[in-house]
Amino acid sequence: MKCQKCDKPATFHITEMIGSKRVELHLCERHANEYLHQAENGSLPDPGEETVAEAGLHETKEDLLDLDYKVCPVCGRSFQEFRKTGRLGCPYDYDFFAEQIDPLLVGIHGTSQHSGHRPPRECDLKWGFQMIRLRAELDDAVNMEDYERAGQLRDQIRALATTEPVGP
Repeated sequence: MKCQKCDKPATFHITEMIGSKRVELHLCERHANEYLHQAENGSLPDPGEETVAEAGLHETKEDLLDLDYKVCPVCGRSFQEFRKTGRLGCPYDYDFFAEQIDPLLVGIHGTSQHSGHRPPRECDLKWGFQMIRLRAELDDAVNMEDYERAGQLRDQIRALATTEPVGP
């Protein structure tokens, strides 16, 4: 998450109660020191509506509900499930929920770009997406007690598993 005053990462997260309103401030070290120094002198600025708007807290309840029910077309995982479990359903979720996940990654890791170890071989994403889709369809067929369709899907999954791509 970025500082509300500049483009640096926010390292201080301050919650102020103004009357019955809760206002969250996300500031870098420099701006947090300025804010806290003003508080010591008794001249604490009123965060007010401008800060709320800057923080992106002006989303309506309906916007948040729509976001919760946004569902990945590949694996069927909703954003609400991600918020509950903290886990994504497939690699495509990083792209599909990018607008919501990128600020979380920046807040946790300081960046949204991967900079660690990579798998020893390149993964074939098309193969993985197809496997995820078939497994989701298999679960649906079993839940609907369509065992003929479930058997066909099981066979497709087995056939696909034997063609797993081998890395270079």
